[in-house]
Amino acid sequence: MSAPNVVIMMGSDSDYDIMKETGEVLKAFGVSFSVEVLSAHRSPDLVSEFAKGARDNGVKVVIAGAGGAAHLAGVVAAHTTLPVIGVPVAATSLNGFDSLLSTVQMPSGIPVATVAVGIAGARNAGILAVQILSLSDAGLAKKLAEFKVRLIEKVKEKNAKIKNL
Repeated sequence: MSAPNVVIMMGSDSDYDIMKETGEVLKAFGVSFSVEVLSAHRSPDLVSEFAKGARDNGVKVVIAGAGGAAHLAGVVAAHTTLPVIGVPVAATSLNGFDSLLSTVQMPSGIPVATVAVGIAGARNAGILAVQILSLSDAGLAKKLAEFKVRLIEKVKEKNAKIKNL
């Protein structure tokens, strides 16, 4: 079995209900992925080891979802030259605002592409990963174009439905 193109990471298994949406998107596009639970705070050495070896292990994109003091994506980005997409997860009484700030506010030189908090962000992280991979994969580029056409068709259907009310 070949190495996965994408690794979906989460800081805790409690993030799974959100991050599974990323996997569903990647499955729909036929993109290989694996899933890891690694904590920037509880297992920092494991996160560093993973990130440093990801490129050599064939990974092309890392998607990291975490809640609270959501440092996972930033720690991964600090240890790799691969694209890292951060998914803020609403895990505290702050409803994801803390996670959003922890993920998006990276210092110069350590970029993390940050998407929306929650399910929409998890889905968009999958789509963004597919867009990155499509730069060198014409098949994925075609699937993305077809996906965009389906989005347009859904809007047209909703428009027609609302006009008939």
